[in-house]
Amino acid sequence: MGVHQLDRAQARRIAVRAQLLADPRPTDLLTVVRHLTLLQIDPTAAVAPSADLVCWSRLGSSYQPAHLRRALERDRALFEHQAMLRPMDDLGLYLAAMAAWPAHERQREWLRANDSFRRDVLDLLGRSGPLLSRDIPDTCAVPWPSSGWTNNRNVTQMLEFLVARGEVAISGRQGRQRLWDVAERVYPAGTPVVALEQALRVRNERRLRALGIARAKTPVLPGEPAEVGDAGEPAVVEGVPGVWRVDPAALGQPFTGRTALLSPFDRLVHDRVRLEELFEYEYVLEMYKPKANRRWGYFALPILHGDRLVGKVDATADRRRGTFTVHAVHEDVPFTPQVSRAVHDELRDLASWLSLTPEGLR
Repeated sequence: MGVHQLDRAQARRIAVRAQLLADPRPTDLLTVVRHLTLLQIDPTAAVAPSADLVCWSRLGSSYQPAHLRRALERDRALFEHQAMLRPMDDLGLYLAAMAAWPAHERQREWLRANDSFRRDVLDLLGRSGPLLSRDIPDTCAVPWPSSGWTNNRNVTQMLEFLVARGEVAISGRQGRQRLWDVAERVYPAGTPVVALEQALRVRNERRLRALGIARAKTPVLPGEPAEVGDAGEPAVVEGVPGVWRVDPAALGQPFTGRTALLSPFDRLVHDRVRLEELFEYEYVLEMYKPKANRRWGYFALPILHGDRLVGKVDATADRRRGTFTVHAVHEDVPFTPQVSRAVHDELRDLASWLSLTPEGLR
């Protein structure tokens, strides 16, 4: 097997198409989530929650947030794990890792010291779940020590650990608050467990199909890895150092681009190093910066046009006023009239999907 030779345009088109951001659009929510393998959960809703924005970017206004809640809570077609919504069909790929958790001695020691607390939580959920964390008494023997926000948050920390172990699962949400229950009432009984080594290999393969092209090894990112190990086949991208891994099924496929507004957490832009290497696009999420230091806005939406990322939109949804305000459209390259029309059409579609009146559009 040789090394595939790609130019940047070919690599970008593989990535965009793999993320279901080319034409034609997909039409089914579960098909989208199964292909992408995950939807990242983030509570920021300056425009809309990220998981909903990702679905809207693919499906358009036929998608409604209620569809995602129904798939998660009623149909059990999805499950929430490690701040990601994942297809329930993939549960077996995570069970072996759950059984092997935790890997760190500090976590094992805390669980050992709080075994009675663990049993209290499981007994209560078994009798009365699903419950909010505030409805679960803190009976810990040893508080959880941390220099960060988790310090002494013993109930939440225990619940997170029990989810990681596969003993507890997230049943749904009440507003933004998670509902916790024993895993056997959320996960399908008899789900086959895929051995850990095989599961990691399959997860790498599925991740590569969703990304199209990726590095074998990358810096550690919060949440889902961006690397794919030895999945796929080797490739080099003209003008970019190093070897990539490419999904062979993505090579030579036709490409018809479209215009899309993306969540800052969208997988197309999530790996900022890959973003710079393939798309030559700079992006920083500026919500944590003082307002005076922001270049693009609190929750700027990357703008995709065809196979290029061409700018950012600074916009805010104000549901109390019933408005969707576009503060600025930042052009990384001068927009042609065609690009401007396409971007403004997407912004109007986004406002309509949010059931808000657009402001700031020419």
